[in-house]
Amino acid sequence: MTVVVYRCRMLLVMTYKLDELAGEAGVAPRTVRYYVQRGLLPAPEFRGKDTSYGREHLARLRAIKVLQQAHLPLEEIQARLAAAGLDEIERIAAGAPPRALEARCAGPEEAAASSPPAAAPRGARWERVEIADGVELHVRTDAPESSRRIALDIESRYTTLAPKGSR
Repeated sequence: MTVVVYRCRMLLVMTYKLDELAGEAGVAPRTVRYYVQRGLLPAPEFRGKDTSYGREHLARLRAIKVLQQAHLPLEEIQARLAAAGLDEIERIAAGAPPRALEARCAGPEEAAASSPPAAAPRGARWERVEIADGVELHVRTDAPESSRRIALDIESRYTTLAPKGSR
């Protein structure tokens, strides 16, 4: 582990070598390389002959373990992590349910307390996303980024499971 301290101001920057990262995350170095190859982890920084991994790598590895324990396939884990920022990834790694799951798992009291989504403005434009034969998802073109990410997550999750024309 490398710790960098700057003069006048102490800034802690933690970096790990492959073996250190794997040890911290409780996985084999081979697993780390595999996840980088599959796109579950970003490529490490190269510094001369050494490879450097950081806080995001460790958080992603821990989040992957948590999501695997929830029996999610790697494709779904990859889609969820791709749509999440570092704070959300660290939240998942700590064992908290992803925010999208919290909303879906709200009890009747919480569901009743939440306001219904606003109606689409008159003349709104929509994108049609075909998920499978006979299944479509409609997304308003002016939908917030968070809604667009949900649509992309659904599309990536289900189009790989049910190729068009298979049902």
